[in-house]
Amino acid sequence: MLLLPKDRGFIHSVASEITPRDLYLRRRDWLLGSAALAFGGAAVAQGKGAKLAATPSNVAGANAMTVPTAFNDASSYNNFYEFGTDKSDPARNAHTLKTRPWTVAVEGAVKKPKTYDLDELLKLSPMEERLYRLRCVEGWSMVIPWIGYSLAELIKQVEPTGNAKYVEFITLADPKTMPYVGSRVLEWPYVEGLRLDEAMHPLTLLSFGMYGEVLPNQNGAPVRLVVPWKYGFKSGKSIVKIRFVEKQPNTAWVKAAPQEYGFYSNVNPKVDHPRWSQATERRIGDAGGIFAKKRPTLMFNGYEPQVGQLYSGLDLAKNF
Repeated sequence: MLLLPKDRGFIHSVASEITPRDLYLRRRDWLLGSAALAFGGAAVAQGKGAKLAATPSNVAGANAMTVPTAFNDASSYNNFYEFGTDKSDPARNAHTLKTRPWTVAVEGAVKKPKTYDLDELLKLSPMEERLYRLRCVEGWSMVIPWIGYSLAELIKQVEPTGNAKYVEFITLADPKTMPYVGSRVLEWPYVEGLRLDEAMHPLTLLSFGMYGEVLPNQNGAPVRLVVPWKYGFKSGKSIVKIRFVEKQPNTAWVKAAPQEYGFYSNVNPKVDHPRWSQATERRIGDAGGIFAKKRPTLMFNGYEPQVGQLYSGLDLAKNF
C-alpha cells in the first residue's frame, strides 16, 4: 500500500479498525501485476466482476491509510434512490441498469463540447487506484479503493471558457431500468454540482471501478464522481451529462430540503445536520455493528491539508 507521512494528516490503522482485508489484498495483488498489460492503463471487460486494472495513485493525499471496508459491505449498503430508499434496495434492484451502450455529454461553457462514448472515457487517461474515505451525511462511513483518474483530465480536454464557474453533473433517470425514478423522494434526474476549482482539484475522481473490478451497478456504474472531502451524496452516480455553467447549479438535495442540504456539503464535524450529528461516525464493518464505538469525524473527512485552502475566508457554517 502506498503510505503517506503522518504530517499530511492521515492516520495509521490500529487493530480495532481492521475489517476483513484478505479479499482486497488478493484483488490488489492481481491489479498491480496486470497493470503493465492494460491498454492505456486500463483493462476493461464486460459482465459482473469484470477486471479493471490500475496503477497505485501518485496523487498526494489519495490514500486514506486505513484498511478498506469489506467489498461485500461496500457493495450491499448503498444510497441510490433510483433503485429504492432502503440500504439493501440498490444491490437487489440495480441489475436492471443497462451500462452499455453509454455516453456522457460534456457541454456548456467549454471550447470543445463533446459527447464521449464510455470506451473513449476509459482510454482518456491512465487509471489509478485511490483509497478514499467515504462519509455519508447520515453518520456512517467506509473506506473504498476506487479506480479512475482525476476529473481534471477530462476538463482539460474540453477547455472551459471564462464563463465556467461551476460544473453540473446530471445522472441517468430512466424509469424503465430504474424502478424508483418518478417517486416523490427527489426531483429527477438527480443533479449535483461543484465549483470549478473543486472539480479541478486532483483528488476529485472520475471513477469506473472499485476493488479491482468495474463498478457494480449499485455503486454507480458505469461512471461516477467521487469527491472524498464531501458527504457522499455530492458524488453523482451513473453520470450521463456534465455541464459547465456560470451560475451555481440547483442540485437535487438543495431543491428537496435546502435547510438540511447545502450546496457545499463539506464534511464538517462542527456543523450538524438537523437529524444527524456530524461530530462522530459509525464505520461500516466495525466489530459490534450498529453498537460499535463511533469514531471522531475529521474536518474535510481527513483531507484538510489538501483542500482546506479552497475555502479560505468562507464561513462554512453558513455555506454548509
